[in-house]
Amino acid sequence: MRWRDELLGQLDFYWEHSLWPRLGGLTDAEYFWEPAKDCWSVREQGDGSFLIDWQWPTPEPPPVTTIAWRLSHVAVQVFGIRASSHFGDGSLTITSATWPGSADSALTMLETNYRAWREGVLGLDDAALDRPVGEAEGPWAEHSFATLILHINRELMHHGAEIALLRDLYRAGFSS
Repeated sequence: MRWRDELLGQLDFYWEHSLWPRLGGLTDAEYFWEPAKDCWSVREQGDGSFLIDWQWPTPEPPPVTTIAWRLSHVAVQVFGIRASSHFGDGSLTITSATWPGSADSALTMLETNYRAWREGVLGLDDAALDRPVGEAEGPWAEHSFATLILHINRELMHHGAEIALLRDLYRAGFSS
């Protein structure tokens, strides 16, 4: 069995058949829609840049998040920072990231960073999949690269399903 191919097969199947088709036609109105009070989102700053709402540790219960928050989280934190730190120059960080201020820019960033992550994983052999991920993953540094890939797949599926549900609720006219 080629584990890299299995891991990528899972990622690709979800991307191609479940998530990417559901993102077509996403509007800025949907992207920024806040279905509940005190949602976390991506917000324009005084200088025209955008910043994601964030707090660590996450409050209990965690806030409801917008499509903008979820899509940006996946594009930047799940794919972008990981692709940069493991397969690139490591320059993309939570503080250096440019957060997407529109649905179109978020979708472009998501696809670009998905492809960068995927291409990086494609270059891994069995020995690399078994190696620890290292300090880029903080307290999970000793976990294998295969474990990280499974986590990334799970994050995409988790947030992707929530994005799809938010689109369904928006389309159905749900209001808080």
